Amino acid sequence: MRLLSYNIQYGYGRDGAYRLDRVAQVVKSADIAALQEVDRHWQRTGFDDQPALLAEMLPDHHMVYAPAFDMDAATQAYKSRRRQFGPMILSRWPIVWSRMHLLPLHRMITPLNTQTCALEAVVDTPTGPLRVFSLHLAHVGVQERMAQIDLLLSLPATGGPWSGTDDEPARNWTQGLPEPPCPASTIWLGDFNMEPGSAEYHRLVGQAPYHPGAVYADRWVDAVAYLAAQVHTHDKVIAGERRLRQLDHAFVTPDLAPRLRRAHSDADDVASDHLPLWIELD
Repeated sequence: MRLLSYNIQYGYGRDGAYRLDRVAQVVKSADIAALQEVDRHWQRTGFDDQPALLAEMLPDHHMVYAPAFDMDAATQAYKSRRRQFGPMILSRWPIVWSRMHLLPLHRMITPLNTQTCALEAVVDTPTGPLRVFSLHLAHVGVQERMAQIDLLLSLPATGGPWSGTDDEPARNWTQGLPEPPCPASTIWLGDFNMEPGSAEYHRLVGQAPYHPGAVYADRWVDAVAYLAAQVHTHDKVIAGERRLRQLDHAFVTPDLAPRLRRAHSDADDVASDHLPLWIELD
């Protein structure tokens, strides 16, 4: 199973060109892809409906999209048009259900700070249902990311979009279906805007300095560290110095760790300012 975490920067590549087709070419070989920074009806991207365009370019994938915020983009010709921005999940297998979780937002004076969210979905994979998140944490500061992580950690491990017996069958709430699955086995994919070893990072995986490969039963497992892989997902000149950073991550629940096989990023990709992070799961 090939998993992809990819901040697509709304289709703008490292060469400054807007080419959504290059993003689709990367996603094409993924079994499950978690994308961040997907636009709908923004001037900067020609008012394109990027979720719809990606769905057209990738007809073999199911998809869900969850805007973190929604603003008026109406014109005389398009009265109901909305401007949206958020994460997306694409899958070769059916997406049973999805829902969106708004993440805490600290109001800023400077710089600009925007609302982010987590998109949660359950995918019906050949080995059973799998819970997948596409995440985008704040880029401004540690405190805000810590608050966002704490909210995510508080989400229940079980319980889907509805439960219980339908006591109004005439209204057909369940359409004759059983309670949707919500497995404990979970993968978090996304742009966490944090580097390995940071305070936010250790909030997720724990801290065992004398045992760098430690896996806690009640903590998340960093797929890249577990596989002892060396990757970077962001290449940028900061204060005159070129920095290769890993800002994008894949965290799995401990039960999935033994199934991890490979982690790597594609340093030659130019479709976004972030590099695609690939995780292979048995």
